[in-house]
This record gives sequence, C-alpha cells and structure tokens, in this order.
Amino acid sequence: MKVEKLKLSGAAIVDAEPFVDHRGAFARFFCEKELSEIIGDRHFVNVNFSRTLNKGAIRGLHFQYPPKAEMKLVRCIRGAVYDVIVDIRKNSSTFLKLYGVELSAENMKMLCVPEGFAHGFQVLEENSELMYLVSNFYSPDCEGGLNYADPTLGINWPHNITDMSDKDRKNPYISNKFDGIDV
Repeated sequence: MKVEKLKLSGAAIVDAEPFVDHRGAFARFFCEKELSEIIGDRHFVNVNFSRTLNKGAIRGLHFQYPPKAEMKLVRCIRGAVYDVIVDIRKNSSTFLKLYGVELSAENMKMLCVPEGFAHGFQVLEENSELMYLVSNFYSPDCEGGLNYADPTLGINWPHNITDMSDKDRKNPYISNKFDGIDV
C-alpha cells in the first residue's frame, strides 16, 4: 500500500498497489501496519456499506461533532464516485479547503477522512457501492452536515444532480453561523 498525504493535514489517498496477472488482481483493502502512519492508535469500530443507485446522486456532506468525531477510510468497491472532503477544523490552516478525488472499483484507491472533516460524494456510475471503516460509533446527537451547494465551498460536482435525500438537501450553509469544530 502506498500512502500519499494531502495538503489537508491528516487526509491521505491510499493506493492499494494491486498485483495483476492473467487471472485478475489481488490487493489489500486494509493493513494496520502499512497504514499506521495515518491511523495512529485509532481502532475501527464499524465497517459501513453504501449503495447508491442513480448516476448523479449526492450523499453528504456529513460529519460527527466531538466527542463522537470519526476518522473514515472510504473505498469504492463497485462503480465510481467523486468523493469530496472539507476541512472544518476551526483552528486549521486549511479551514474550509476541500479536496475531491475519483474513487472507483477499478482504481482501488481509498480516501482517509480525518476527524474534523465533512465528507460527501457524487455517484459517477449507476449502482456504485462504498465501504467505510469508521473509528467511532455513530451518534445521532453529534451528527452534522454542510450543504452540497454552498457557494462558500464552491464544489464543482462533475454531473448534474439527479437525486439526494431531503435531509442532505436541507443541510445548512456555512453563512448560517457555522464557524467550524474543535477536534
């Protein structure tokens, strides 16, 4: 596995570096030893699965407030998505900066989403599936979100938006007094 640290502190892209031959491919999805530089002493408590049916659909931008802030390792296991993270740590030098990357079953890349980041994605192929390793238990009381269309963020989604939940559509804009989180 090859770890490429991003300019957003704590975030990284992990390349599975698959072994490919005439039979197909083999790659690690997770290796605690090889990923120790980004996961530190964290332990993953959930493995979550997401299937999104429609190309153009958006999920997010989601995060958990402390004390339930969570690190996620996100991998696309079927299809492809445009995955976006936003640094929402109020004392960070990269506060409100974002990073977007295509994750696909084909490229086998994984995105490390540290605590203090909002996360969302747009589906690039129908019936796309994601697998998340998550470092904290979900807590509805600590759930937060940012609006996918917030002009302050200026996310350039690659496709027209075809579908999203009412909850995600109603996520607040940063101008509604969101000043970040402490992690």
